[in-house]
Amino acid sequence: MNRLGFFLLIATVFLLIDIYVYQAVRVVSRSLSDNGQRIVTFIYWGITVVSLVTYIVMQLIPPDSVGRVTRSMIWAAILIPYFSKFFAVLVLLLDDIFRLLRWIVSLFYRPDVREAVDNTAQKVIPAAKAIPRSEFLMKTALIAGTVPLVGFTYGILSGAHDYRIRRVKLPLKNLPSGFDGMKIAQISDIHSGSFFNKTAVKGGVEMLMREKPDVAFFTGDLVNNTADEVKNYIDIFNKVKAPLGVYSTLGNHDYGNYYQWPSLQAKQQNLNNLIAAHKEMGWDILLDENRILSAGGDKIAVLGVQNLGFGPAALKRGNLAKAYQGTKDYPVKLLLSHDPTHWDAEVRPQYPDIDVQFSGHTHGAQFGVEIAGVQWSPCQYFYRQWAGLYQEGEQRLYVNRGYGYIGYPGRVGILPEITIFELQKA
Repeated sequence: MNRLGFFLLIATVFLLIDIYVYQAVRVVSRSLSDNGQRIVTFIYWGITVVSLVTYIVMQLIPPDSVGRVTRSMIWAAILIPYFSKFFAVLVLLLDDIFRLLRWIVSLFYRPDVREAVDNTAQKVIPAAKAIPRSEFLMKTALIAGTVPLVGFTYGILSGAHDYRIRRVKLPLKNLPSGFDGMKIAQISDIHSGSFFNKTAVKGGVEMLMREKPDVAFFTGDLVNNTADEVKNYIDIFNKVKAPLGVYSTLGNHDYGNYYQWPSLQAKQQNLNNLIAAHKEMGWDILLDENRILSAGGDKIAVLGVQNLGFGPAALKRGNLAKAYQGTKDYPVKLLLSHDPTHWDAEVRPQYPDIDVQFSGHTHGAQFGVEIAGVQWSPCQYFYRQWAGLYQEGEQRLYVNRGYGYIGYPGRVGILPEITIFELQKA
């Protein structure tokens, strides 16, 4: 199927969804006056027309004719309502299936259940008045569609930049005394090309710096696709400072693999520009390298690898063996590796002396539940380790939920994270 055919198919599906959901809108609004029903119909189909026309225009205009943030918001305004209507469609299908079954049964069995006779008083007792089952299900369908619509809209307006400090203690048995109590800050997955509120982004950095970390880590995905996305945020993220340094590495999005480049040279230049942006912000980017931290005469190693993912179609660019060279004799090794699948695939089986791996990548799917010890996200069906601290034996993995967002410009339940670790001598 060519691009035009696919585009027309999606537009047709959208229209069919609108027609189907409108049946519920019409039933629920029939208690209104005639003018009220007309207003509801006008609003419903007015929104539908605007959405479909916008979808068509977005398909026809050149991708670069609209800014990244504007494009992202337009797509959110189109897709979130249709995603929400999908839940309404599920309930309406239930209603239609019920009515089909009832019709089939009526072909063979037609009891008169509309009234009951009290034989003692010889008086006809009318059946109890109730909302018809179909109307109840149609109201349920509209509620089922409204809840995700409100939730995902709120996730854009509030959740996208609702930064949370998460505090984690890391007891390490071989930790030198000079590092006991050392504070590490981690952020990950900035995705600067998605930001739409620079003031809020700055506020998150200020939250981080109020923690006064001794060292800071950034674990990849500074941009969505191109290095120029971070240009307007360099003056914010260069404020991330720490006495022992700020260390960073690359994530899968940083290589520009999801963008159509005119040439391989242009793609490589983009990566060079991105690495230069790390350095301009004062971040020490680790490209399959290591650095030695010193405190009170003691030393530990920080390793950083380029992206090493081990899921389906994951990007493999890093070399842990190269990053590990020269660190064998240091009592503690901390690894920056963007993709958490690296931990089970290579780190644990081959490098048992790497104490902690710091990762990001998953975003916790930007959607889920974390309340009173209950933690759920659709992300857990794709990643064994997807958010928070994991431990196997003496080795640990921490998966940061991410500072930014991509695709859906918001977060629901899984909020943006700044992690503050405290190293402890076990």
